[in-house]
Amino acid sequence: MAATERYSFSLTTFSPSGKLVQIEYALQAVAAGAPSVGIKAKNGIVLAAEKKQKSILHDESTIHKIESVNDKAGIVYSGMGPDYRLLVARARKIAQKYYLTYHEPIPVSQLVQGVATVMQEYTQFGGVRPFGVSLLIAGYDEDTPYLFQCDPSGAYFAWKATAMGKNYINGKTFLEKRYNEGLELEDAIHTAILTLKEGFDGQMTEDNIEIAICNTEGFRRLEPHEVKDYLTAIL
Repeated sequence: MAATERYSFSLTTFSPSGKLVQIEYALQAVAAGAPSVGIKAKNGIVLAAEKKQKSILHDESTIHKIESVNDKAGIVYSGMGPDYRLLVARARKIAQKYYLTYHEPIPVSQLVQGVATVMQEYTQFGGVRPFGVSLLIAGYDEDTPYLFQCDPSGAYFAWKATAMGKNYINGKTFLEKRYNEGLELEDAIHTAILTLKEGFDGQMTEDNIEIAICNTEGFRRLEPHEVKDYLTAIL
């Protein structure tokens, strides 16, 4: 048996190479998930994601890849949906607790730190497993947009633009070519759609992608007819 395999079933034991192999497997679950993109523009942030249709009989209006945390922040994921649902609930609880204490929206960096702490706690105890999701958290603080990524290890970092999930390497390469500091929000929406298109299987429609924006007016998910207008203009 290979040395790595001996340690692959233990979350709390390091392998001789200094790795927690279960976290690497969690990252593989993220890399196999539906693609998602985040782009920070000069005047806001765009989150976009592919919404896989498992069956034509599903009521698509009940399934969302992008969720709001409060009026000023939202989250998108790549990886396992049920794990994401739990983390969204925890994020909302963290945000609400802060609001009840200080009577103002939680700063994005503190929200991210709180969520990342929850994810990190699931890497150091026996009897649990790491979350099989990576998150992009977008928010607005005092006229400044922020975009953070949280990984299953509990690590988090700020990005100007990034891609996660299936074909994320191609997505990041595309963003490196297209991104610039002076990007406006409308241009960022177009870039996000084109980034998703890089690894998209089949025809893009308003039913199988989801887009949200965050600016000085707050965080909101675009309605399907708005997404359709953008797709018509670009594709």
